Amino acid sequence: MCRLIGYFGNPIRLDELLYKPEHSLYKQSYSPLELKSGAVCADGVGVGWYDEVGKPFIYRNTIPLWNDSNLEELSNYVQSSCTVGYARLAGIGQSLDISNCQPFRSGKLLFVHNGEISNFEQTLYRPIRESLCDSTYGLIKGMTDSEHIFALLVQMWQSSPDRTLFDALRATLEKLTELASEHKTSFSANVIVSDGQAVAAVRYAYRTQAPTLYWSSDSLKHPNQVIVASEPLSNENWTAFDEQSMLFFEAKSLQPTISLLERFAPIGV
Repeated sequence: MCRLIGYFGNPIRLDELLYKPEHSLYKQSYSPLELKSGAVCADGVGVGWYDEVGKPFIYRNTIPLWNDSNLEELSNYVQSSCTVGYARLAGIGQSLDISNCQPFRSGKLLFVHNGEISNFEQTLYRPIRESLCDSTYGLIKGMTDSEHIFALLVQMWQSSPDRTLFDALRATLEKLTELASEHKTSFSANVIVSDGQAVAAVRYAYRTQAPTLYWSSDSLKHPNQVIVASEPLSNENWTAFDEQSMLFFEAKSLQPTISLLERFAPIGV
């Protein structure tokens, strides 16, 4: 299981998320507290951010976060008001290839996922691909279940321009649940996705337990920021996501607000 992080608020340097907190993503990569399987996240690292005009950028590497001096240098310089990142723990049989590293990007969307589809290549690999149009099918460069979920999300997002990120992510989970039910498998999907103006984050699973996910918004010290992470970055002001719950926040007059925290049940359970 990977470790995820997402941030939305006033511009900050990347190192304030990746390195400086007491239990930063850097610390979680080699000393996680709530990892369901494995001991460390040593199979890659990635971070995505938006510049001041909303253009998305990504940095990815196949080495452990704690060995990546280039990312440390970069994070001391780059500032952003919206960031997603992850430290990778590869699934059994998955290669350490850059195409399998997150974040994934399409247009303005940045996406990170923690979880797995059980027996992916034997269950939902082909069904997901068969549900995609040519353009979203072409997004897939690697072999991970995460990238296939991202392609499905992009299709949901593009198929209805009026959808919010919240709506597109919910539709994606509904489709995955429908496919998992049909093909008698299970999956977990903790996701953080952003278009630079809004962020949707979800803790969700079907016929299994979802990995942990938390969010923090300190209305006194930092009233204009929200952080989502697999594990709390500190001992203060963190709230655990319930199973099957989603958080959605967006910029309104340059002020990020939590607009939805909704709990919903899987289809067909």
